[in-house]
Amino acid sequence: MEKKGHRAICDLRADALAMLRQSLKCSTAPVGEHLDEVPHVFVILGASGDLAKKKIYPTVWWLYRDGLLPSSTTFVGYARSKLTIEEVRKSCDKYMQVQPDEHEAYEKFWSLNEYVYGNYDVRRDFELLNQELSKKEKSAAANRIFYLALPPTVFEPVSTNIRTTCMATRGWSRIIIEKPFGKDSDSSAQLSNHLASLFKEEQIYRIDHYLGKEMVQNLMTLRFGNRIFAPTWNRDNIASVLISFKEPFGTHGRGGYFDEFGIIRDVMQNHLLQILSLFAMEKPPSTNPDDIRDEKVKVLKCMKPLELENTVLGQYFGNPEGEGESVFGYLDDHSVPKGSKTPTFATSVCRINSERWDGVPFILRCGKALNERKAEVRIQYHDVPGDIFNGQAKRNELVIRVQPGEAVYIKVMTKSPGISFTLEETELDLTYGHRYKVVSSLYQKKNSIFHIPYFSFCFP
Repeated sequence: MEKKGHRAICDLRADALAMLRQSLKCSTAPVGEHLDEVPHVFVILGASGDLAKKKIYPTVWWLYRDGLLPSSTTFVGYARSKLTIEEVRKSCDKYMQVQPDEHEAYEKFWSLNEYVYGNYDVRRDFELLNQELSKKEKSAAANRIFYLALPPTVFEPVSTNIRTTCMATRGWSRIIIEKPFGKDSDSSAQLSNHLASLFKEEQIYRIDHYLGKEMVQNLMTLRFGNRIFAPTWNRDNIASVLISFKEPFGTHGRGGYFDEFGIIRDVMQNHLLQILSLFAMEKPPSTNPDDIRDEKVKVLKCMKPLELENTVLGQYFGNPEGEGESVFGYLDDHSVPKGSKTPTFATSVCRINSERWDGVPFILRCGKALNERKAEVRIQYHDVPGDIFNGQAKRNELVIRVQPGEAVYIKVMTKSPGISFTLEETELDLTYGHRYKVVSSLYQKKNSIFHIPYFSFCFP
């Protein structure tokens, strides 16, 4: 029985991967071009950093392992640290989640990797990088992808050097920039203008990785694909919307970087505001990225400026009676400047001045070193008018849990079993881990930039 069960899971996994591969077919490729026939070089700038070893290298390994990359893809890491590819691999190993039967594929994956060290502001170093990239391109066409896993302070010199020395000459080039996209409106506009002077818009990918979460992408489907929700998605029915993001750990030595931005810039103004705009937007004409972006922008234009009186800020401190990391407060992090007032917790109430949402508070809450790891959207409905149950009825809630354990559930009132007519609150529960057992554990979802980008990765 165990062998049959294992075989069934393997078959389902193979089928699911086949569907994923089919969904990633590039429908916009020129006639006669097939991605598997064209060499691709994926360049990770900042290859020695935390983001690269914890997120980027594991993700490209999983994509490679599951056959979701073009077969001729190779990888080049670039950073200022004088390392070898073996040292890069050693720093990544514990994050790669390699299974016992995957070691052969894992060795092959690293055989396709190289590492080049150099400065971010020296043109000659990028010329040497370009020479290494050219060695991997042995056909008539070749494409290059540059992933900037870097602090925003070096975006401009790096992008300039890429444009002047490393662009593909026999194929397309793409540059990927993750948030934070600037520190404020002025620096964001400056970076946008800088990139526009170097690249065409279709060459630039601005990514908020949080929008790749399954339940964030599911927001549109829940609302626009179900008749039951659409009529109630307004101020006449919804009393409040709470969008929360909680982490149980502190800065863990990243305080120096975090202190430059704080929890509002790090989480609220990108992750949570993106979710808010997806939640509150009007129905777009299609799922085309530009159509969705336009509707999200309309929401942001209707939002009133945030007021300090509607905001609560905080900073975590250590618990002398705690264990492990809980003993240390934010200011105990050696990389945090002494006396820093940078907030690690924030709650703000936002308002959307539109016919649909006028008067509905949108509460954004985020913080580090809290009691649990959780991200969710909690929609609370108004009280039922004309109460006939003597105050027993509670407000309905629709909860979209992003992490951990993706789920959608609705809190509703039902009659308790028995003779008495009493009410109790219960839940209609769709927990993804129960409904999609194989698929939920199959694949750490990331969108491949070798193909058409999913709508939710596009910044408004």
